[in-house]
Amino acid sequence: MLTPVLVVRSLTLALVVIGGSAVELQGNAYNGLLIAINPQVPEDEKIIPNIKEMITEASFYLFNATKRRVYFSNITILIPATWKTNNYGKPKQESYEKADVIVAAPYWKHGNDPYTLQYGECGEKGTYIHFTPKFLLKDRLIDIYGSRGRVFVHEWAHLRWGVFDEYDSERPFYISGQNQVKATRCSSDLTGIYVCEEKICAQGNCVINHVTGLFKEGCKFIHDKSQNASSSIMYMPSLSSVVEFCDASNHNTEAPNLQNKMCSYKSTWDTIMSSADFKSNFPMIGTSLPPPPIFSLLQSQDRVICLVLDVSSSMNEGDRINRLHQAAEVYLRQIVEENSYVGIVTFSHVAEVKTQLQQILSDDVRKNLASYLPRVATSGKTSVCTGLWLGFEVVKNRDAETSGSTIVLLTAGEDSSISNCFSEVKNSGSVIHIIALGSSAAKELEQLANMTGGLNFFATDRLDSNSLIDVFSGILSRSGDTSNQSVQIESAGESTGAYKHFNKTVTIDSTIGKNTFFVVTWQKNRLPDITLLDPSGKRYTNEDFEIDSGLHRAHLQIPEIAEAGDWTYVVTNTHNSSQVLTVAVTSRAVNSSIPLITVKAHTNKVVNFYPSPMIVYAQVSHGFGPILGANVTAIIEPEDGDPIILKLLDNGAGADVVKDDGVYSKYLFSFSGNGRYSLKLHVQQDNKTIRPHPPMPWSPAMYIPGYVENGKIQMNAPRPSVNEDDSQVRLGSFSRTVSGESFIVSSVPSGPYSDMFPPCKVIDFGARTEDNKIILSWTAPGDDFDQGQAASYDIRLSESPLELRDSFDNTASVNTSSLTPQHAGSKEIFLFEPETSAIENVTIIYVAIRAIDKVSQLSDISNIAQAVMFVPHKDSLTTSASMTGGLLIIWNDHIHFNARETTL
Repeated sequence: MLTPVLVVRSLTLALVVIGGSAVELQGNAYNGLLIAINPQVPEDEKIIPNIKEMITEASFYLFNATKRRVYFSNITILIPATWKTNNYGKPKQESYEKADVIVAAPYWKHGNDPYTLQYGECGEKGTYIHFTPKFLLKDRLIDIYGSRGRVFVHEWAHLRWGVFDEYDSERPFYISGQNQVKATRCSSDLTGIYVCEEKICAQGNCVINHVTGLFKEGCKFIHDKSQNASSSIMYMPSLSSVVEFCDASNHNTEAPNLQNKMCSYKSTWDTIMSSADFKSNFPMIGTSLPPPPIFSLLQSQDRVICLVLDVSSSMNEGDRINRLHQAAEVYLRQIVEENSYVGIVTFSHVAEVKTQLQQILSDDVRKNLASYLPRVATSGKTSVCTGLWLGFEVVKNRDAETSGSTIVLLTAGEDSSISNCFSEVKNSGSVIHIIALGSSAAKELEQLANMTGGLNFFATDRLDSNSLIDVFSGILSRSGDTSNQSVQIESAGESTGAYKHFNKTVTIDSTIGKNTFFVVTWQKNRLPDITLLDPSGKRYTNEDFEIDSGLHRAHLQIPEIAEAGDWTYVVTNTHNSSQVLTVAVTSRAVNSSIPLITVKAHTNKVVNFYPSPMIVYAQVSHGFGPILGANVTAIIEPEDGDPIILKLLDNGAGADVVKDDGVYSKYLFSFSGNGRYSLKLHVQQDNKTIRPHPPMPWSPAMYIPGYVENGKIQMNAPRPSVNEDDSQVRLGSFSRTVSGESFIVSSVPSGPYSDMFPPCKVIDFGARTEDNKIILSWTAPGDDFDQGQAASYDIRLSESPLELRDSFDNTASVNTSSLTPQHAGSKEIFLFEPETSAIENVTIIYVAIRAIDKVSQLSDISNIAQAVMFVPHKDSLTTSASMTGGLLIIWNDHIHFNARETTL
């Protein structure tokens, strides 16, 4: 089992020397920013110069915005292999999948909104920034979004520091504590006028909704182009005066935006200053500017891979060597991409080259490579470094260096000497993916992957999990070219009794079907009966499969394109005793122009110390569009013990921060013991109807409708509308099986333990008013995080959100004696009428909730909801008695009076 000491060593190394695209702050300079261009992006000679110009502008803007604290220094731009060669450098450990910034097709057909994929809590880093080619090429978009460098700093704050937008397209207006309708913004010192689109507003003026007290649809707040306010970058960096983030002195705590909701009304600057970047970082002395960024241009090349496979005595245990052969054959025959160069090395205490590099140009090459896979283990001990050293020699035969190559290292043995090759590994420029097989695999393996930017996998010895095949199926090229990648549709195993059947239905969707393989494995020395039916009823049997009785493996490649629909397999155990039967199915994209349905699995930590919880994530996408309504199940397997089964949700509650973003999640906090844990996802969707795309689920850069300049309104082109063809996706049913990286857990008690897990924080707390009553709604947390049933709720209210945040127990309490918590995940609704003394002369009441479990453990305080208590009835701005100024404009030959901010 893994000791806490070894875990700490592994964690420290991962944080210090993790390779590839990890950005490091060295002094005041960010080094290692990786920008990658998707292979599907057409080559354009202006993209790279415009990226350089954007980052250079961003560096100086960021330097001033952070009060001389940080700037960008060394930047890498990764150019796809699909572009023509131009003496670009060769990548080492850089890859598209690890990029901080990607240049790729838009989220939907005509959209060019820059955005950051960000689904963590306040202060947590995002995943990547997404720019479209048009955003980088079309100068007319600068009027709509602002200069590219300023937009980049806005998105960088999302990515690096986990702050949120200070505007809100769904709630563009709010009623202030002074009884004013205001635009949702920060700072509130930014000036402008209210304009209503004529086609929507019958009288041409912004009209008040009698129920909400806010403007009806069609009203927009148009900013003055000339401003005095200097903040905020998370609101509107396009304004020339805006050069700072909102801080405590000018932060608008009333605005109903994500920054206030997610960060408990903390300003963006205070959130930024709480990040690890600034705990020991100080402003640069003097008045000089930092040097401009230095750019390195690298171009992706053909993959060079060496399988380094353990054949020591540790592989004689169980059925390991046979399982290794089955899984590695799946990798060579079905997974590794065309044109890759692949070699094979085996090792115990000595190493042997089984085959030098061969380029995969045909199925015959794949079969030939598979013939070199080991079938027997030796009696020798395990020496990982011996295998790695020879693996490096094999990849050098391609172009005399190891830089940019990939090593897939599988081992099951103990080895205390792995540190002997750390120096060579660090300097190799190679990416090492490790597969730890069984509970005795060397404890320092993860360091090899961490220091090279590789993947960590763990496969148990459970025969019914199919884990080794799953792991090999997850080792894909990280070039971003999904059209050439294999997709695992099915992975299932079952202990099947004598003469019993193992049967299931597998869905092949319309995005895949090329190079579809069915692989069946068994244990006993008797071939099972296999029957496979395609959607049209065509039958495949044993005679159609390629069978290797020695390996206990049957293999079928469907000719041409596999028919979309439900395929049913029945595998019958013909042996007179029980055995484990497994089935795995893979396929590839039918057409490079059709986006694939993809699933990515990961956890929020690679090393965890009990009782700290973890979060399991699944990102389910069609191209860049999220897929909603999928059934997502996570299977977490420990070194010993039964698997943990979790149903992941995309409901915007508990561990899931953003609802309907295609990212499904769940808390993981119960562990059977210390050691490694594997992660696998099963994803299915049975809905055959046409599913509309949701609106952009993440916060895109603001689409600026126009400006007021010199007394005139200058409107930009309206945001492109989404027509019916663009907003609908005919996906039908689909299924996917995906392996995520393994993780390590320590400090788990050996015996029974007390309840240490409180309810999770409520993050979707909402409030509205009706007939002097406040109606609250939220998703029920559990007794233990998001599982079970809490014991009670504590609801408090205040005139100040900061008082609720900082002095929750000292605020007014709401009587909840009639409120019994429901089971976790249920929708809760609670109505109450506040005491008159608590709301006298108050326009806005802030409300928050805390859950309590059966042993009186408290959840964190929820997001703070806002309830507007009094809204006077006004027909429109033009009838208001206290207008602060207006603007008479002629627009499309119609006269409109457009008011500035108004007291109701």
